[in-house]
Amino acid sequence: MENNNEQTLRQAGLSRKTNETDIKLSLNVDGSGVSELETDVPFLNHMLDLFTKHGQFDLSVQARGDIEIDDHHTVEDIGICLGQALHEALGDKKGIKRYASVFVPMDEALAQVVIDISNRPHFEYRATYPSQQVGSFSTELVQEFLWKFALEARITLHVIVHYGSNTHHMIEAVFKALGRALDEATLIDPRVKGVPSTKGVL
Repeated sequence: MENNNEQTLRQAGLSRKTNETDIKLSLNVDGSGVSELETDVPFLNHMLDLFTKHGQFDLSVQARGDIEIDDHHTVEDIGICLGQALHEALGDKKGIKRYASVFVPMDEALAQVVIDISNRPHFEYRATYPSQQVGSFSTELVQEFLWKFALEARITLHVIVHYGSNTHHMIEAVFKALGRALDEATLIDPRVKGVPSTKGVL
């Protein structure tokens, strides 16, 4: 199918049910920043809302998980589902810009996200947070979410938090930068003929 920005719908929906989580998720890459988020992890709701607004996506997530144990399984599985939805929505990737590098400040914090929609999953993460918790949310779950997202989306993702003193601000900058970088990398560039690779395929 020819990837025409006006005719091709770049969206996907899926569900994932395990003994630990029950998730329904839909993503429209060419949206308007609308999110409908119902999960058992309030801080992740907040971060996904920022991601959606700054990426100009439409994202719907309904997720229930075994949070009586901890948030790990729910956060991980939402990352898996979001990555799978992005991979499916982008299809053959014809005409996309492919690369993006975005810096986002959040008060005293500065985060950078660099993306290659390469069909080769790789994740690099450079972040040290002052606190191990933001409210009840464990900061180690940021890495878990991003790694599973990159793996299932089949993208190369580098995330660097250059500095900051407020953990909430630092993580917020990451999710805003992720949304903006994905928005840029997935944009259709009319100058690109076919896929943006000398190999002829991504």
